[in-house]
Amino acid sequence: MDGKAIAGELKRDINAQVEDIKKRGVIPTLATILIGDNPSSRIYVGGKERDCREVGIEFRLHKLSSNVREDELLELIEKLNSDEKVHGVIVQMPIPGHLDGKKVVASINPEKDVDGLHPYNVGTMWLGVYECDNDLLPCTPKGIMKILDHYGIDLEGKLAVIINRSDLVGKPLAKLFLDRNATVVICHSKTPKLGNRTKAADVVVSAVGRRPSFVLTAEMVKDGATVIDVGMNHIDGKLWGDVDFEQVKKKASHITPVPGGVGPMTRAMLLQNVLIATKLAEGIS
Repeated sequence: MDGKAIAGELKRDINAQVEDIKKRGVIPTLATILIGDNPSSRIYVGGKERDCREVGIEFRLHKLSSNVREDELLELIEKLNSDEKVHGVIVQMPIPGHLDGKKVVASINPEKDVDGLHPYNVGTMWLGVYECDNDLLPCTPKGIMKILDHYGIDLEGKLAVIINRSDLVGKPLAKLFLDRNATVVICHSKTPKLGNRTKAADVVVSAVGRRPSFVLTAEMVKDGATVIDVGMNHIDGKLWGDVDFEQVKKKASHITPVPGGVGPMTRAMLLQNVLIATKLAEGIS
């Protein structure tokens, strides 16, 4: 399943909508806060900036030192919350240990929370009061749903195994799957006999990121399964997923590659969320 191609189509549509909004005198704007000098975080932020520029979204970067006080960070977030020209706010994770991540996320205006992690947005998702294309949901789960919809994969009555229990991927994705009438099993590092569970699944989502200590092999997947690889593993300068792609693709009916699968869709969904937040702020339907 070609996430890169789907993301390309979505970005063209987002660009057209952004240009239309600009004709109203509004410039969709994303503010990103980067704390410290984590190399991976710098790469991710650079990618977000390129994506924004590509579709015409203004990108503002606020860099803070790794020893920034929590009150200073919260003061900056409040300033961005109050800035009518800023439509989306992100604090790039991870953040230093002396900062309370949950408190930081909760301080972002939920209408500017383009990561979809504010308690209000999480709550509306769990209550089922959302539309994927019109509300601020976490980007990776949202992107996975777009891929499945694009390829016409119906989840109703299917057994889905998700190997991840994070607030960013596993938990919200489980909710979105449940809302499509799938039976969902969440697995994690303490799950016994993982291979038995994945082999029974119609849909397997792997978001572990611990290769080579963990690889989803062909023996762990049943014939005809749909396999979604969310894993990101940098080994010897190359990006790998969680899945033994060459072997698993011989058994799977559908499979996402790494790179070129879920990653581009996650990034496209961030852009879509900025667009949604802009429309919300400006009263554009």
